[in-house]
Amino acid sequence: MRIIPTGLFLALAALATAAPDKKILFFTKCSNYEHSIVHERAGQPSFGAQVLAELGPKHGIVFTFSKDGSKFTPEYLAQFDAFFFYTSGDLLSPGKDGNPPMTPAGKQALLDAVKGGKGFIGTHSAADTFHTGETAATDTNQPRTWRYRNLGDKADPYTQMVGGELIVHGTQQIGRVIVTDNKFPGFENRGASFERLEEWYSMTNFAPDMHVLLVQDTSAMRDPNANGKDWPPAGWDTPYKRPPYPSTWAHLYGKGRVFYTSIGHREDTWMSAQFQEILVGGIDWALGRVEADITPNLAQVAPRASELPPVSGPVAGLPRVPAAKK
Repeated sequence: MRIIPTGLFLALAALATAAPDKKILFFTKCSNYEHSIVHERAGQPSFGAQVLAELGPKHGIVFTFSKDGSKFTPEYLAQFDAFFFYTSGDLLSPGKDGNPPMTPAGKQALLDAVKGGKGFIGTHSAADTFHTGETAATDTNQPRTWRYRNLGDKADPYTQMVGGELIVHGTQQIGRVIVTDNKFPGFENRGASFERLEEWYSMTNFAPDMHVLLVQDTSAMRDPNANGKDWPPAGWDTPYKRPPYPSTWAHLYGKGRVFYTSIGHREDTWMSAQFQEILVGGIDWALGRVEADITPNLAQVAPRASELPPVSGPVAGLPRVPAAKK
């Protein structure tokens, strides 16, 4: 009888019992604005796809990358453990990117899959998707005054699943977020707060059962270039003239675990260890690999989140730096 060395036996046993890789669909159809993070150039994978393709093997995750909404059927979705959205607009329409849209049945299949226990991860413009009552045909006016509302259980089912919805954003700037739970996976090293240069979303329709992880500190929103003669444009800070509100959270949708962060507009954000730790922690929780206390805390950490800002159009772009400061 052949005797297997103890060390080799333990290694083989560990390999045999190791958890199999998890499968996640990274879906990036953009019926409205397509961010550079998910834009495919000359047939090459998008920036976000490249980052995830590198992170996946390190964390036991196999990512499938798609912009094809027509694939959404119960049978297709069944193969995945979670769905990761970086999308925009009415995904039932071909819209601006022209990729095949979902059908209403496909959208319902997604919601049913998450409600039945699949995970969902959303970054940035995942909350700029399926606005209540908004279609590709009606999404034409600036500012979009109809988004300034708190709809509760009358919000689109997708918004209820994600847990919040974009109203508008201001100029990219260094913003401060308050960390409300350092015990949640990926937040252990975030301290009491941190700052990033980002495109910060001003949001509404917050799920009452959410466990808020980051709160937007609106008092810290400031003139990104006070010395510029013609910058910032008028109204640059209007989207943030409101009390603090959630920017990152976790909650349950039926049996499914949902993690969302509004951070993720910029490529340097995606390359940062800070964002990657938050993202991987959220993914691990959404997959059910780790546990966390997600007791609802919206009323405690952002009690006036439902108070919305004055109506304004979005302000895009980065501030111009005066010649003297270059």
